[in-house]
Amino acid sequence: MADKVIKKTAKTAILLEEPPVTKCVICASEVAPNSTEGLCWVCRRLKISAWADSDNQAPVQD
Repeated sequence: MADKVIKKTAKTAILLEEPPVTKCVICASEVAPNSTEGLCWVCRRLKISAWADSDNQAPVQD
């Protein structure tokens, strides 16, 4: 009987410790743990890559 109570208590504690799964705002995949923008790792890498590409473009001459 005590074993059942201990197992149930442990299972409840584990379930309460799990953070809720947050979805990416672009593709609805699981958000990357280090993302502050709400992006999955793929969308985050694409965003970083796009920023790098825009910084490397030569300015347009008139």
